Amino acid sequence: MIKELAISIIIVVLIFIGNTVTENYTKISIDDTVNGLSELRQEIIKGENDINTDIAKQEIKEIEKQWKIKYEKLAYYIEHDELEKFRTEFVALKGYVEKEEYSEALPSIDRSVFILQHIKEKTELNMKNIF
Repeated sequence: MIKELAISIIIVVLIFIGNTVTENYTKISIDDTVNGLSELRQEIIKGENDINTDIAKQEIKEIEKQWKIKYEKLAYYIEHDELEKFRTEFVALKGYVEKEEYSEALPSIDRSVFILQHIKEKTELNMKNIF
């Protein structure tokens, strides 16, 4: 009886530790990506005539490079559909930036941030997500 109880307690503790580690990594990854998107947004908001297209294109490449690294780990424990929603929106955003269609890029940035925030909220351990 005591052996089974000890094993059960160890399993529960490991589950909580695993959840904490994955939740923290998710939060850090999403916050980094959102910050990159916010910087891109600020560059675009400066004004259509003042936008440095090289900086905007460089920022989008940097966000994409960082996301690929983060995606590798996030894909282990987050639904692929959720991650693909962001990927789809990000590809559209990348296309808008490359074509210099900044009026279309701003709403795409907002949608991307919304999707990332949704993923972060969905992976948090709270009462809303449990029930």
